[in-house]
Amino acid sequence: MTRAVALAVLMASALALQVARDRWYTPPGENAESILYVRSAEAMRRLTLSFTAIAADIDWIRAVQHYGGDHGSTSTAQKYTLLYPLLDRTTTLDPRFNIAYRFGSIFLAEEYPGGAGRPDLAIALLKKGIAATERWEYYEDIGFIHYWRLHDYKSAADWFDRGGQLPGAPWWLRTMAAVTLTRGGDRALSRQLWRQLYQTADNDWLRNQAELRLTQLDAMDQMDQLQAIVSRYQVAAGHLPDSWITLQRARFLRGNGAPVDPTGSPYELDPHTGKVSLSPTSPLRPLPTEPPGSAAHS
Repeated sequence: MTRAVALAVLMASALALQVARDRWYTPPGENAESILYVRSAEAMRRLTLSFTAIAADIDWIRAVQHYGGDHGSTSTAQKYTLLYPLLDRTTTLDPRFNIAYRFGSIFLAEEYPGGAGRPDLAIALLKKGIAATERWEYYEDIGFIHYWRLHDYKSAADWFDRGGQLPGAPWWLRTMAAVTLTRGGDRALSRQLWRQLYQTADNDWLRNQAELRLTQLDAMDQMDQLQAIVSRYQVAAGHLPDSWITLQRARFLRGNGAPVDPTGSPYELDPHTGKVSLSPTSPLRPLPTEPPGSAAHS
């Protein structure tokens, strides 16, 4: 066995041992700096020689652990500090690591503290994927970030259109570009976009994310309808309702007890402000931030 091969085997063994140690002995989110002792993705690629794919898998596991640990942490310390460096190193070691680009961009773009709150880094990661593979899905994902997180509908339409021109891209992507320009901020369009992502997702995790967003949009429509009922009662009665039962007794609302969201959690009604909101225990929290003036359309 040559020295180079021996060194490569030792490096791969050390990486595997380290990730096993991280998994069994270090709670996610603690001593985070220790898992990125080589910060340069290019240096790591040279160190791992022909074992780059194994090293990329290990870094991806670490990125997921880092995200999961910080996502579930109640600490007030800054979260997700190593997320982008780990994803950058993963995709440098394996430039065709599709899951790392698509999952990683969601982790990065998600609003803080649910995610890193860095749509800029999410876009940078996906652009890196485009440079490596030219997959139309990455253009779609960047368009999504511009639409869903940045509310930049012109840029979203541009990325949808560019992706739609690639060989093998679905016909609806260019259609979506035109619609986005004319209906940016429309909740019904948001629903259409998430449905398309659900139908084209290449793994269960992305499909589950799309399903969650669609359910949140349903809840937002229901809350708008309930808020309209509260307003009508206030006009008719001259004061706000103090409970859902009051609305039901006055025949402004059907049923018994509090209306529930699509997950079965009861909506809350503030008797002082008349505001309808999700239950603090609803799995749909937090709802996405909508652009000013966004309206529901069924």
